[in-house]
Amino acid sequence: MTASGLPMPGGTGGERELLEQWLDLHRATLAAKCEGLSDEQLRRTSAPPSGLTLLGLVRHLADVERHWFRRMWRDEDSAPLYCTETDRALGFVVTEADTGAEALAVWRREVDRARKAAAERALDEVAVHPRRTDWQTSLRWMYLHMIGEYARHNGHADLLRERIDGATGF
Repeated sequence: MTASGLPMPGGTGGERELLEQWLDLHRATLAAKCEGLSDEQLRRTSAPPSGLTLLGLVRHLADVERHWFRRMWRDEDSAPLYCTETDRALGFVVTEADTGAEALAVWRREVDRARKAAAERALDEVAVHPRRTDWQTSLRWMYLHMIGEYARHNGHADLLRERIDGATGF
């Protein structure tokens, strides 16, 4: 565990174990960035002209988890939750009616489903992208992609949280 209670990845171990631990660290970091905030704070934008919010990041990452793990690895016809096939940015758009409790519950459900979908597959197993049938990806590639996706957005989340209440780190 880190000093802030986040699950610190081990320094040794098998490849899959380390990939899962790093992805779980980034997932836990996103949750920690949202912890203790009101819906209004979760909807607070970064700096104009950006409309980026912590709530929008959670919604976006729920869609990302759903897409990569359920559509790619379970071959489920899982439509996006917040965005559309033609407008991927819609997941970032939040309204006064959107709540942190709802978005975090959906995100946690998608993370749980992602873990189950990945557990059934080998790192070298290959899936065909649902929209780009000429492109394939291994589960190993997907773990690396997801770690990068979360790392990038956790950087955004850190800046958003600092703007909200001055909290940094984790």
